[in-house]
Amino acid sequence: MKGRDIISDDIFKTISDVADAMKVEAYVVGGYVRDFMLKRPLPNDIDVVAVGSGIELAEKLSEALPKKPKVTVFKRFGTAMLRHNDIELEFVGARKESYRADSRKPTVEDGTLEDDQRRRDFTINALAVRLNNDGFGELIDPFNGLTDLENEIIQTPLDPDITFSDDPLRMMRAIRFAAQLHFTIHPKTLAAIRKNADRLHIVSVERIMTEFNKIMTCERPSEGLALLFETGLLPYFLPEINALQGVEEVEGQLHKDNFYHTIEVVDNISKNTENLWLRWAALLHDIGKPVVKKFDSKVGWTFHGHEFLGGKMVPRIFKRLKLPLGSTSKYVQKMVAMSSRPTALTNENVTDSAVRRLLFDAGDDIDDLMLLVEADITTKNERRKRKYLNNFREVRERLVKVEEEDKLRNWQPPISGKEIMDAFNLPPGREVGLIKSAIKEAILDGEIHNDYDAAMAFMKEKGPHILQSDEKP
Repeated sequence: MKGRDIISDDIFKTISDVADAMKVEAYVVGGYVRDFMLKRPLPNDIDVVAVGSGIELAEKLSEALPKKPKVTVFKRFGTAMLRHNDIELEFVGARKESYRADSRKPTVEDGTLEDDQRRRDFTINALAVRLNNDGFGELIDPFNGLTDLENEIIQTPLDPDITFSDDPLRMMRAIRFAAQLHFTIHPKTLAAIRKNADRLHIVSVERIMTEFNKIMTCERPSEGLALLFETGLLPYFLPEINALQGVEEVEGQLHKDNFYHTIEVVDNISKNTENLWLRWAALLHDIGKPVVKKFDSKVGWTFHGHEFLGGKMVPRIFKRLKLPLGSTSKYVQKMVAMSSRPTALTNENVTDSAVRRLLFDAGDDIDDLMLLVEADITTKNERRKRKYLNNFREVRERLVKVEEEDKLRNWQPPISGKEIMDAFNLPPGREVGLIKSAIKEAILDGEIHNDYDAAMAFMKEKGPHILQSDEKP
């Protein structure tokens, strides 16, 4: 495949003419070239390197384009950006960098194209295609990135120890690219990640989470999660997941390795949803197990209450990692805390009341919860797997039946607090809540239908007794 094919879009010819008029060299580099070579969907952002002023090239290009798009300049980084036909073009001057040990922010000075390629994170991202008319379309590959693309290898252009020590975020990026592209990290590069893992502490948690969430949105997140564990990066930001690894034996009885079980669950859920936060729920669903793990000589290993504890841990983790709080954190917490509830409904003797309570508690998230519990089936015994899936199919059928009858998703009380206050001449307070709660429990227990008339009749009959009982010392 020729470099000229990569830059067939008209915008590149315009950049070529502008660069020639300015007498500067210009190249398209990085992810756009890489993804074109891999026949992947092309990104809508394109990096252009000028051997000279990237900002000036962007400004001159804007003047040459029909709509004269606005140029946004980032002086601190020496870059400029403009949008053209839904494409985001970023311009930077070729540069070389040097780093201090305590920071991943480099000292920058002007450089050649090769200096700029040398500072790139990986050989597959160091490919450049010339945009000037003289040599238009020439592919420049000083570090054999094209060969690494063909061999599906991730490695650094320079000594990986220097690359990762200078900018430790590149360790996360190496694993992200390996997971996204299903590539293998070169042994020397992988060894350097292990060696420099402790350098991750100088990287902001926001940057780490940006890369981690890209791993979590991969087709098979387990590829990246396993590498994060094996390289020693994981405990620096998710020690709760790292702690899941390992098998303990007492009296000849072992429990499963909950880390490798967990990353398989994440893969399972990822086959059925692109919902990042449901994938996070799968990742965190067993985090309470190391804390509550006990061995009972009569029943073996137990993890009682791990879902409840895991749910309580979620907000702290989200806050520490600066992930979205509010509804997002509460959703993940809810999924983790309820992650074993549907399993209890597979018992033949489970009542409709238990089904109603699950629907009431899960609300509109019930379908996500069922996806999670089904993803939690990781047994390799096909007969047992079919049995579990059949059990959950029957639970789904019962949920549909009960929902059709009782309409409990996102349940709202059929009787308002004002109606209760008017009926019993009550001020706002505890007594109103007691009657509301009694109506809710009666609906969940199946004593009355979930409708206004039934609730009103129940309130008139039971309300006086509830109030009288509440008055007793």
